[in-house]
Amino acid sequence: MRFDLSFFNPKSRSLLGLDVSSSSVKMVELASAGKDGYRVERYTTEVLPKDAVVDGNIADLEAVQDGVRRAWKRLATSTRNVAMALPASAVISKKIIVPAGMREEELEALVESEANQYIPFSIDEVNLDYQVIGPAPSAPDEIEVLIAASKKERVEDRLAVAEAAGLKVVVMDVESYATLAAFELVSRQLPLEENAPVIALVDVGMNVMKLTVLRNGVQVYAREQAFGGGLLTQDISRRYGMSYGEAEAAKRAGNLPEDYDAELLPQFMDSLALEVSRALQFFFTSTQFNKVDHIVLAGGCAGIAGIDELVATRTQVNTIIANPFAGMMLSDRVRAKNLLADAASLMTACGLALRRFDPL
Repeated sequence: MRFDLSFFNPKSRSLLGLDVSSSSVKMVELASAGKDGYRVERYTTEVLPKDAVVDGNIADLEAVQDGVRRAWKRLATSTRNVAMALPASAVISKKIIVPAGMREEELEALVESEANQYIPFSIDEVNLDYQVIGPAPSAPDEIEVLIAASKKERVEDRLAVAEAAGLKVVVMDVESYATLAAFELVSRQLPLEENAPVIALVDVGMNVMKLTVLRNGVQVYAREQAFGGGLLTQDISRRYGMSYGEAEAAKRAGNLPEDYDAELLPQFMDSLALEVSRALQFFFTSTQFNKVDHIVLAGGCAGIAGIDELVATRTQVNTIIANPFAGMMLSDRVRAKNLLADAASLMTACGLALRRFDPL
């Protein structure tokens, strides 16, 4: 069995995190800074045209290729190896329990056999990989293995985007895994006096709001709902007679009429806080949980000033803005103020950049 693309193990120590989202291309480069420390070498964000990426699918290959090319040029790095990610909806994953001590060839054969049972299409149509997680919780003589598979065309689209910009994909991750890798850095900033704290990570992107709930660091719930910053862009477009692209550019630049801050933005913020509250109610009614201890806001919408306070007031839960870079050293190329403003939207890119430090 040949694994022609690794989901899990980087083959190089020099690596960029490259996140292609529905609204932009984001790149992050981290370096080691002493024991268990990191330095932010450089980062950049390049806005994509509307509908260039739809539901995680690259719809306009040329536009995304151009965005990646511009982002890498602006980053001004010599590093060409990148870690990218597929949306969770494009990946079938399954944990299996196998006997400990198996040879690699035996484990590969077993993984392929298992994959044949649960993948609804031919094994020849997918990229398949696995990662040994560790000892099985129930038996010391067994291990837990995570299998991941995705249709080849979903992987190949992302490879084509990177290669057209002169970059080489050496890791293909899953967006949700990459985000949770960055979230581990954020969770260290929380006051976690509670036993088995329950933390809600709310990622509000352009079109989708993703709620991931973790208890004691382990995911216990995940849900997506249609809500995001694109709604605010549409409101701006209608109100001020702009195209969608002009409205998005004006929103990002803060170059809008006075009544935007007085009327449009507060209305959107109220809607966002309400959606977070609703998402938590869905969580409570569909699980045995009846509270969360902390809310962490991520995604582009988390950069709106005061949104954390509004969500905290609406939900009565301590709320912070995600910043996986807090406590990291910064290179001379990175402005602390800019990084602070952008940090919440860079969770996936940061998680991908962290793959550089995975043990071999």
